[in-house]
Amino acid sequence: MGDKVSVITPTYNSSKYIRETIISVQAQTYTDWEMIIVDDCSTDDTCKIIDEFQDGDSRIKLFHQNRNSGAGAARTRALHESKGRYIAYLDADDIWLARKLEKQISFMTEKHCGFSCTSYEVINNEGERLNKEIHMLPESDYVGFLTHNLLQTVGIMADVSIVDKKYLEMPNIRRRQDAATWLQVLKAGYKCYGVDEVLAQYRRTNSSLSSNKLMAARGVWTLYRDIEKLSLPFSCYCFARYAFLAVWKRTYTKKEKR
Repeated sequence: MGDKVSVITPTYNSSKYIRETIISVQAQTYTDWEMIIVDDCSTDDTCKIIDEFQDGDSRIKLFHQNRNSGAGAARTRALHESKGRYIAYLDADDIWLARKLEKQISFMTEKHCGFSCTSYEVINNEGERLNKEIHMLPESDYVGFLTHNLLQTVGIMADVSIVDKKYLEMPNIRRRQDAATWLQVLKAGYKCYGVDEVLAQYRRTNSSLSSNKLMAARGVWTLYRDIEKLSLPFSCYCFARYAFLAVWKRTYTKKEKR
């Protein structure tokens, strides 16, 4: 367990959830980590809460953006500040289960892979489970992710001794910058291997992008056409698959596991 994990966490007015998020990192059975939190000009008590944790745990490091630039820019800033072999992503309202890092690193070591994503469950504003688990496929490539859209930031980990760190720099866009980044990695020829165990909790808040179906759909279409420059016919095909799986995702993943 000698290889450090750099946990990348962007924050913006996250005072309601950031305490629980940090505690979930401190509870990890894998202890060789640094948590790099980049605040995107919060106006609430987010930084005050983080400072309290930082004072008692030197592994927690807080950085401040000069201007509000979005989660993608904050994650890229954290990437540049990182010192670890492994890069893991945890947004300021999400939670890891205690053995997440331990099990994911063991999986990646056994598979000799540089890019992976754990399965996860969905919780609501109050942290209540919604009885919805999303299980990863055994592996995903570029076309596969375009058509099944399963990867979630809370479960992503990259080994930068294998994956070139430049592919983890997020594009300067406000929406879907995380998905665009995973596509960068996949397009470069690295497959994402799925950990078929729920090791994280993704919080679906009222204000989250995924909670607004129309906005989410627009973001996906923009990703296909404006970011990935897909042809109109292939964009339509991918979007049809996205729309179908958005409704039937749980059933689909169960079928794929058989």
